[in-house]
Amino acid sequence: MTLNDELLAELGDSGLEQIAGMLGTDTTTARDVVQAVSGTIIGGMARNAQYPEGAEALRGALDDHVDTDPFSGDVASLTRDGHNILGHVLGGQGTEQAATGLSQFAGIDSGTVIKLLPLIAPMIMSLLANRAASHDMDADAVADHLNSEQTAMPGGLSDLIEGLLDTIFGDAVLQQGGPYEPGLRAGGHGAPDGHELAPGSSNPDW
Repeated sequence: MTLNDELLAELGDSGLEQIAGMLGTDTTTARDVVQAVSGTIIGGMARNAQYPEGAEALRGALDDHVDTDPFSGDVASLTRDGHNILGHVLGGQGTEQAATGLSQFAGIDSGTVIKLLPLIAPMIMSLLANRAASHDMDADAVADHLNSEQTAMPGGLSDLIEGLLDTIFGDAVLQQGGPYEPGLRAGGHGAPDGHELAPGSSNPDW
């Protein structure tokens, strides 16, 4: 079972119905959007984990998300955690770019998608953290697992996500120092709600 499959199973019909209501669409479209959002987050993690420092930082962060239950947490705390995760994975500008691209894909307002991104991010972190713990994965194994998750995505969705990630990361993906050092990735600006999402910001917590 892929992380995407596990995410959808954990959300269940009631979770998808809630997301559909949030997006103003039907559950079929909501399911597609959730898969695209989670795929973008997973892909961003995979790109960060290409670098040893990025993989180590992610593996360390996963320890703080073992046995958490984001599927029943309150929206406010989930969103705060999600903003921290997205800041490390995509950066502020990258999060905005992801929301724009995903909204065009789904025909949904980008302002709504950008509210969904930080809700899904802690769910992905929790699922990945539990897998890493149960299979005793080190940083390299987590990086390999994320790569295999990317290859398991359906072709059309995979192409969309790869294009989005190419736009977000471009040539500014770090050549040294890891993705959580200050000022090394282009475009790491503040989030639309004013939270700082730049990778390597003063707050190290995911």
